[in-house]
Amino acid sequence: MKLRIHGGRVVDPANGIDDNIDLYIEGEHIAALGEPPAGFSPDREIDAGGGIVCPGLVDLQARLREPGEEHKGTIESETAAAAAGGITTLCCPPDTDPVTDSPAVANLIRERAARAGKARVLPIGALTPGLRGEQICEMVILGEAGCALFSNADRPVVNTEVLRRALEYAASHDLTLLLRPQESWLSAGGCAHEGAVSSRLGLPGIPGFAETVEVARILTLVEEIGARVHLGPLSTARAVQMFGRARYDGLPVSASVTAHHLHLCELDISDFNNQCYLRPPLRTQRDRDGLRQGLARGIIGAICSDHQPHDLDAKLAPFSASEPGASGLETLLPLALRLVDEGVMPLPELIATLSWQPARILGIPAGTLTPGSSADICIFDPDHHWRLIPDQLVSHGHNTPLAGWELKGRVTHTLLAGRVVYRLD
Repeated sequence: MKLRIHGGRVVDPANGIDDNIDLYIEGEHIAALGEPPAGFSPDREIDAGGGIVCPGLVDLQARLREPGEEHKGTIESETAAAAAGGITTLCCPPDTDPVTDSPAVANLIRERAARAGKARVLPIGALTPGLRGEQICEMVILGEAGCALFSNADRPVVNTEVLRRALEYAASHDLTLLLRPQESWLSAGGCAHEGAVSSRLGLPGIPGFAETVEVARILTLVEEIGARVHLGPLSTARAVQMFGRARYDGLPVSASVTAHHLHLCELDISDFNNQCYLRPPLRTQRDRDGLRQGLARGIIGAICSDHQPHDLDAKLAPFSASEPGASGLETLLPLALRLVDEGVMPLPELIATLSWQPARILGIPAGTLTPGSSADICIFDPDHHWRLIPDQLVSHGHNTPLAGWELKGRVTHTLLAGRVVYRLD
């Protein structure tokens, strides 16, 4: 199959391309940009209609709920939601049931994703067996089974000696760890940012320094050992400052932030809106601005969805008794595009944080339109206004703090290896 995409603005940050040119696909790969290859005759054409043509998005953290919690979502349903959001590659954390601490579970996830055929799914391997934090997993074997990162998900590795050994193992085998910076004792029992809002509502708080204390512990170990570590998602301005200093000092670290934390803050939970119950919690307006500045300055390299679909009952309980997390695959791009409209960063740099830079963190050949690379492509209309109605989301998880929001920017086509896996009707 030969395909020509025309009429759009092609933005490929990896190659510094931002131009109104055509894109040519042959089979599963990109054949050329601008001028067609010799003798190229397309079997099909897609009119981008003045939209943006960019690499397929790469999401570093998205829970698919399968295996173990299929009542909340399945690999088939959530990869379909990913395609609707322009995401062609995503990483799923290891807190599945059973835990992704064996090649069998990793292979199961990859096989079911390949069968669904909507997005590439890279399992994140467990850092410790059962996520218990007691000893490290055989990460090399998990890597051979397709795991791109290694993490303990939301479960803390309290024993610093175990974390040290994990970093040493990763450093010796050129592996990347994904660590959530949240000190377990300081955050235990909390459900909101510790501050004026949580005090007024009577909600148990999680102080901002629960994050910075853990960031300090991780960065100290990385400085001594030299392992490659990705921190995310960050939620405080102080953590961004600390991380920025570590990057300046040359530590092999990277960081991400969720799209929700770039727009929401603790004030959004003022009416006990448990759709805004997230982990890490929504912080202050100053923290939100600090995250934006860190992104604009290139300190934070990636925006992720941290997609966590829930069934209806999970969000019906009182705030502190409900389950944290939001459905975020289909709102990742429009929330990110708001940063362009608000002058935080230009479009090419924003697209880089959603495609090329997370792919570089993973060490995979994605997030680019380089000829010869896989034809994973997102086409979106940046001027398309739409109102978010939770029941109309493709994801099984209709839990979102954005219900009723008017969003701008919508995916019209998503291509995976040259196949159209999503088209806006």
